[in-house]
Amino acid sequence: MNTAFTPLPDVDEPLAARVYVALRADLMAGRYEPGKRLGEERLAGNYGVSRTPVREALSRLSADGLVSREVDGLYPYRPRIDQLNDLYEVRLTLELRGLARAAADPAITHDADLLGPELERWYRLRDAPPGPDAGFVESDERYHLTLLAASGNAQLAESLKAVNNRIRPARMFDYFTAERMADTIEEHIAIAEGALEGRYAEATAILTRHIETSRSIVVGRAEAALTWAHLANAVRP
Repeated sequence: MNTAFTPLPDVDEPLAARVYVALRADLMAGRYEPGKRLGEERLAGNYGVSRTPVREALSRLSADGLVSREVDGLYPYRPRIDQLNDLYEVRLTLELRGLARAAADPAITHDADLLGPELERWYRLRDAPPGPDAGFVESDERYHLTLLAASGNAQLAESLKAVNNRIRPARMFDYFTAERMADTIEEHIAIAEGALEGRYAEATAILTRHIETSRSIVVGRAEAALTWAHLANAVRP
């Protein structure tokens, strides 16, 4: 079976950064079998480059959590679907608590000095939306951490950061379409506006739907990627 690997993007970036983008896309599409080691020589051949940019790309992907280091080398990240669902439940509980504590206590309001600039950033993204990109998860995490921190409990935000670290590799599956990117931007704006204006019931409903939609997409695409990888491995000579 001949696998078509993602071509290196034609952008003005260092070669290692271009290999990183292409390899990340192929890992997330399930083009590398979960049980087969990611050897530098093989990867260099797949992308038509030397081993040095491959090594640098693998280092970044390891930091992202998309590859894991075993005793004999690096392997593709293998999501555990049951664990993803559990972690999304924790994420939802933490994020909703930020809104609930403000709704329950009139003395608690979201910090406009903290959340206001973040909201302005999302207005700019709405005016000039980026294309689908797995790296968008970094902007998404920043938004959710800022929203939660703005509710006044820094420990809630720290707990969310720990959950994010564990689900980040799988969450990169969330941003594959322009429609999903646009929906995320609009929902982020609506949630932040609701929090700043004290419309907590409305913000809670949108945030709940937002996270549940993300969970459904991420788990579905992670399952599909695992299936694709296993099928590819099964028919490979």
